[in-house]
Amino acid sequence: MGIKGLSHFLKDNCSGCTKEINIKSLSGQKIAIDASMCLYQFLIAVRQQDSGMQLNNAEGETTSHLMGFFYRTLRMCDNGIKPMYVFDGKPPVLKSGELDKRRAKRDEAEEEIKNLHKKLKEAGEVEEEEDVAAEEAKALEKEQMERLMLLQRRTVKVTQKQNDEAQHLLSLMGIPYVVAPCEAEAQCVELCKGGKVYAVASEDMDTLCYNVPVLLRKLTLSEQRKEPILEVRTEKILEGLELTLDEFIDLCIMMGCDYCPTIQGCGPANSFKLITEYRSIEAILKAFENGEIVKKNWKIPSEWLYKESKELFVNPEVIKAEDVDLKWLPPKEEELIDFMVNKNGFSEERIKSGIERLKKNLKQGTQKRLDGFFKVKPSEQSNTKSTKKTGKVTKPQRKRK
Repeated sequence: MGIKGLSHFLKDNCSGCTKEINIKSLSGQKIAIDASMCLYQFLIAVRQQDSGMQLNNAEGETTSHLMGFFYRTLRMCDNGIKPMYVFDGKPPVLKSGELDKRRAKRDEAEEEIKNLHKKLKEAGEVEEEEDVAAEEAKALEKEQMERLMLLQRRTVKVTQKQNDEAQHLLSLMGIPYVVAPCEAEAQCVELCKGGKVYAVASEDMDTLCYNVPVLLRKLTLSEQRKEPILEVRTEKILEGLELTLDEFIDLCIMMGCDYCPTIQGCGPANSFKLITEYRSIEAILKAFENGEIVKKNWKIPSEWLYKESKELFVNPEVIKAEDVDLKWLPPKEEELIDFMVNKNGFSEERIKSGIERLKKNLKQGTQKRLDGFFKVKPSEQSNTKSTKKTGKVTKPQRKRK
């Protein structure tokens, strides 16, 4: 889920932290990708055109994730990128509440699917009659089928088998991967901080709370979407919002993260105003206690584990970057063809074509971008604060102690 409303908030209040880039500008760069998020994306999006169902092999086993990883990786390699993937390990204990909510939503969707199947069966029986009721039943069936396809996406759950299959595919392709001890985003950021990769590709905005140097959003979207890649830098966010990293993490917790609830009714804009005035959640809670802040419609959680949540961002459980050895190797042709074609029913011609693309692109050495050789000197204008009036959230003056 990430941080609630953070992307829109940054767009309105810190536009300078994000810039649009073309995928070609990443040529020669090593990118760490949140594989666990990709798995969900592929299982939801990669479907048969006629039925909307997931792709399956002859044994009825899902193969949507394999198709997604194979062709998405090829696309990045075609553009000169050296991708590597990071898979989730065990979830933090604090995340159990969020996982329970997701599980409950899946259960609700599965129950509704059962009811829809029953209604569709009844509609099919009515269609056999040649009257107005049959026409109404046909219209209702179409509506229910659309609802059914939506619900099927909500019930998607990544299995350990699918994780293992994705990792096996990557190893056959010669693409490195890491299984994180805990959260994949935290491990990606550790590799980026340690200089193993240039950037982290993820749609989870809580990646910024780990102080990621460069976050790439929309890199893993399908090419058909034709959307530009967004490059976000945590350093620019802190400069633009005039916050320290600790204050920014507190702001994100106030806005809502996966690990704990937030102040009900407060919202992103008010959260920002409170943080810029009081500079920490502790000071905000103290202001509530002494009556300095009075908001009847705001509800502070009774057992608010914000300190524990912050600790997960500041000191995440990761494998140290220096202990990770990333190697891009030639694809194992025969094994890859056997796995994708013979075992999972993909086109032999297309898989062989993909193998040739891999061999060609991974053979090329990693090139440095020009900005890796030169430091851009900031202009005097960039250091001056704008005095123009905007519709953005204003930053209150730092509270005097």
